[in-house]
Amino acid sequence: MKSRKITFLYVLTLFLSISVLTSFKNHSNVANMDNKPIDKIDFKKFQGKWYSLTSIPTALDKKWRKTIENYTLKDNHFDVFTTYYKIGNPKEQSIKSKLFFYADKPDGDMKAQFLWPFKISYLVLELPEDYSYVVIGHQDKKYLFIMSRKPVMEKNLMTAIIERCRKNGYDVDKLVSQEHN
Repeated sequence: MKSRKITFLYVLTLFLSISVLTSFKNHSNVANMDNKPIDKIDFKKFQGKWYSLTSIPTALDKKWRKTIENYTLKDNHFDVFTTYYKIGNPKEQSIKSKLFFYADKPDGDMKAQFLWPFKISYLVLELPEDYSYVVIGHQDKKYLFIMSRKPVMEKNLMTAIIERCRKNGYDVDKLVSQEHN
């Protein structure tokens, strides 16, 4: 009888361990706490319209608001068409850039290029299975972008994402709202 209990506890422990590991694997694109890019992205699902909701901006975009990025998939990159409003200017402006991905790196390890030949780090840190939002970081944690398919995000989700970014070492006190609402 005692050996049956031990066997049962062993099987139960093994089952629970596998369940936990499988669950973690299925959600690994969501809770990335080590500033490493995610491994796999369905680039066709990634393309399309993204609303930049909040960011630790670069020097280029620190005065931009209501930023919307449209990604169009090409062979080894995305063409990116960005529209935005500069603080104090009611006229919509735009810029074209490219986002490169590489076969020998994780899919989420990309480089953004606004001016040839210069490229900056673009790390996809979080991307849920439904591609409803994305968190973009930087190798030195200088920049951070939280983008969504919609111009607003549920408050609890945004709070949780920001908290994960804070724990990951980003200075979330520098986040700037894109003022879509």
